[in-house]
Amino acid sequence: MARDVAAEIERLREWIRYHDRKYYVEAAPEISDLEYDRLMERLKGLEAAHPELITPDSPTQRVGEEPVEGLREVRHRVPMLSIDNTYSIEELRRYAQRTRKALGGEPVEWVVELKIDGVAVSVTYEDGRLVRGVTRGNGRVGDDVTHNIRTVAGVPLRLTGRRIPPVLEVRGEVYMTNSDLVRLNEEQAKRGEPPFANTRNVTAGSIRLLDPRICAHRRLRFFAHGVGYAEGLRAKTHMEFLDELRSYGLPVTPEARCFKEFD
Repeated sequence: MARDVAAEIERLREWIRYHDRKYYVEAAPEISDLEYDRLMERLKGLEAAHPELITPDSPTQRVGEEPVEGLREVRHRVPMLSIDNTYSIEELRRYAQRTRKALGGEPVEWVVELKIDGVAVSVTYEDGRLVRGVTRGNGRVGDDVTHNIRTVAGVPLRLTGRRIPPVLEVRGEVYMTNSDLVRLNEEQAKRGEPPFANTRNVTAGSIRLLDPRICAHRRLRFFAHGVGYAEGLRAKTHMEFLDELRSYGLPVTPEARCFKEFD
């Protein structure tokens, strides 16, 4: 009997992870929200009846029940630096020239990605399991916000796929959609509280909250676009890297395009 329950729990977890991947990574959901909720409720019920079978990477364990006491500082193993920006085509061309020169004639490909205005974070997996989420901070030291990162839609608690690196630290962006900001401000208005100014401000404040239940309610999202420290990555180019992350069940930068020529 116990073996049958354990097997059903594991099947439900795998099924939920599969549908999370279809929704957040592939943008191709196969079941309705109602059907998904039924799977989750069944899993919650079985785990409640058999708490000894609960694991930290179960889809039911995204939201902790208690606030953390404070945010601990964490030093990035690889500095998490910001990217220069420009509004000048000529400046971009000069950058392309410098890059070609630095590479000494090696073939160059150019990847263009959308810039979504959110909050930069580092998310670390060890043996495929999420162990840490950290804000960029000053680029060398950030705040440990693992309790909130676990609640963010699209951040898998356990990676899927084959040949997962033993250690993988991905860099990405936590953000909020405009529609979720509208929903949140409607709730603020009903409580007689002031509206939030914009999605980035809400995201920046939410990711550093001590109570993960509040962060979970705000429906933050995530996509990965880079790597910090990693062991065993196979990708040789940035586009291959994005494909590799996608194969592990991580949502990556939307609408990335690769070009052989700069102009």
